[in-house]
Formats: sequence, C-alpha cells, structure tokens
Amino acid sequence: MTRKLPLLLASLAITAIAFAADKVPLQLELPRPLFAGTPKPITGISNLEPATSGKRPDFMVPAGTKLLSEGAKVTSSDPLPVIGELEFITDGDKTGTDGTYVELGPDTQWVQVDLGATANVAAIVVWHFHSQARVYHDVVVQISNDPQFKQGVVTVFNNDDDNSSKLGKGSDPSYIETFSGRIIDGKGTSGRYVRLYSNGNTSDELNHYCEVEVFGSK
Repeated sequence: MTRKLPLLLASLAITAIAFAADKVPLQLELPRPLFAGTPKPITGISNLEPATSGKRPDFMVPAGTKLLSEGAKVTSSDPLPVIGELEFITDGDKTGTDGTYVELGPDTQWVQVDLGATANVAAIVVWHFHSQARVYHDVVVQISNDPQFKQGVVTVFNNDDDNSSKLGKGSDPSYIETFSGRIIDGKGTSGRYVRLYSNGNTSDELNHYCEVEVFGSK
C-alpha cells in the first residue's frame, strides 16, 4: 500500500492537470464604461461585496464553450415592460444607452431565456443597468428544464439574504453594477431555461436589463 500511494498521488496530479488544460478563459465583449462624475455612495446593504479595481480575474470555462443565448426568446413576469422590448435582453447590445435596455415594473420580477434545447450551462453574464453605480436587490438565477420552474430547479446564484423574494435565503454577495457585467457560475448545470430575478435597486423600485448572455454547450 505504501508503494502504491505515490503512484496514486501522481495519477491524481495528472488528472488535475488534464482537467485544468480543458479550461479556457471566458471571452466577453464588454461595452464602454458609462459612469460620469463621482458615484453616490451606496450604504445600507448588509451583504455588499468590497469594491475592487483593476482587471477582473479570468473566469475559466470548459474548452468549446459557446454563447447560446444570442437571439434567444425571452419571457418575463412583466410581459409589457415600462420601457423597451424583451428581445433587447438577448440582442447583443449591452451598451446601456437609451433604447437598448428593458425596464420592468416594481417588486420581484423575472426574465427567462429559452436556449431552445437542453444545454450544460457554464456561465451566465448579466448587465442590469450600468450607467450609474447601483445595486439590484434579491438577484436570484435559476436553471431548469421546466419552463414553469415548478420542478428540477437549480439555483446557481442567490444574494437575497433575508428571503424577501420568497425564493430561499441566499449567501451570495450583493454587488455594484458596472460595464463589466456580472459573471455567474453555471456550474455545468443542465437545463433549457435560465430565469433571473431581481427586486428593485438602490436608485428606484424598478428592474432593468441591458443584456443577458448564457454560455455553455449542447
């Protein structure tokens, strides 16, 4: 057994190296920054992650990962947005300027992206509204093969730390919106539908989306 242990460790090391070699950085096309002037300080968010500066670390995904959501059908809990059209959410335009984003009503609302077929989801990237520093409340992201999200639901992100949206208490951090968008680990979850919730923000009670991108493989 003693002689076999080094061989076992070597085998595990080789497996880990091979696994790492199958990972590549997620490639994103980012819009230009829209912040102007000095952002207003955001206070009163109990689970707000610390501010960071510099380039965001690479997010690694399996080799062969592709953008699956371009032009995908989008539905919502608010079928008649206050501003914009639901198709804006997967049209590839994440600039955040007037005429490129969707504004939904107050309280907890969701948008749902139909990938057209079951996929293994590697990452979801969301741009809510990034022309000013703000935090969206109760951001929850789920994946399922059930369009009604009644069964087989997997939650891959949840920063609702007080369960105010009644989707379960989450432990992920709240964050300030930027032009970089928020990368959410899809964890290879299998599903056809991706649903994203929010519950207003620190600037007003409405919900906004510039773009949602879903990456994975089918």
